[in-house]
Amino acid sequence: MYAVIKTGGKQYKVAQGDTLKIETLVAEVGSIVSFEEVLMVGEGEQVKIGAPLVAGSAVKAEVLSHGRGDKIRIVKHRRRKHYHKEQGHRQNFTEVKVTEILGA
Repeated sequence: MYAVIKTGGKQYKVAQGDTLKIETLVAEVGSIVSFEEVLMVGEGEQVKIGAPLVAGSAVKAEVLSHGRGDKIRIVKHRRRKHYHKEQGHRQNFTEVKVTEILGA
């Protein structure tokens, strides 16, 4: 069984046992979080699509760790104008493992 969830402004297709890195959540490592915004849930021919959400369904996941991604370099340059700007960015993330998919 798989589900499509929405968290942090993004959508993820998840199945039981999947590990994924999502936007930072305020949760302790080892705790269980529940994603209530489920857009689709099902398997094979038995698929339920929400309008916009599937009522009564949720995805439970365990928080594995918190961290920061790789550094991304941002470079702005205008030729012949003596303008050059460099900037770096590291995005925070929370790593979770899907433990249970509750479908309606």
